[in-house]
Amino acid sequence: MKRALLIMAAMTTLAAPAMADEALAKAKNCMACHAIDKKLVGPSYKDVAKKYSGDAKAADMLAGKIMKGGSGVWGAIPMPANPQVSEAEAKKLAAWVLSQK
Repeated sequence: MKRALLIMAAMTTLAAPAMADEALAKAKNCMACHAIDKKLVGPSYKDVAKKYSGDAKAADMLAGKIMKGGSGVWGAIPMPANPQVSEAEAKKLAAWVLSQK
């Protein structure tokens, strides 16, 4: 019984960060323009992860774009700044986006 509880606790702990980051993306209105696996107004998170795969500076760059906005990388529609996202949240979101496969 104890072993089963430990396994369930470990599985919950492993699954929680991914769910928490998706929840954060929803809470900060990122999902209004982005989806995990399809283009909406902006690129899908999977496309972003693919584009920056292997780029050691990508997480910091994306965190900056999440907070300050950006333009020209994915087309003519600019990404607006998101002042409701803190630096720590932006880093967490960027890491989550880059983890999408």
